[in-house]
Amino acid sequence: MTDKPLLILISGPYRSGTDGDPQAMATNLAHLESAAWPVFAAGHLPVIGEWIALPVLRSAGAGPTDALADEVLYPAADRLLTHCDAVLRLPGESAGADQDVAVAHRRGLPVYHDVSEIPRRAPQETR
Repeated sequence: MTDKPLLILISGPYRSGTDGDPQAMATNLAHLESAAWPVFAAGHLPVIGEWIALPVLRSAGAGPTDALADEVLYPAADRLLTHCDAVLRLPGESAGADQDVAVAHRRGLPVYHDVSEIPRRAPQETR
């Protein structure tokens, strides 16, 4: 158990294997988001790189299949990882998620492959 809530990056396939199909990317994002509640229920704060990167792309007038995406998606995750305490790597082929894991290892951050591996936060009194 840990006393401090961890900021945990949920990482896995987003664009990989979609051939740019918006519905397939939406399905992948929904899969990533399905891990958010279990991370939160364990007492931590989940975050997904696309939650940051996609609004940045939209504000630049671009989307996840535009050329600008490579200049935003990976760098956003890298910048986000400077604030994260751990990574939850979900299954599936993903160069970006593999890159997140490599960065986490270089920075000495734990990498979990299942929510059950994440230490639960000690119960706190509610306000």
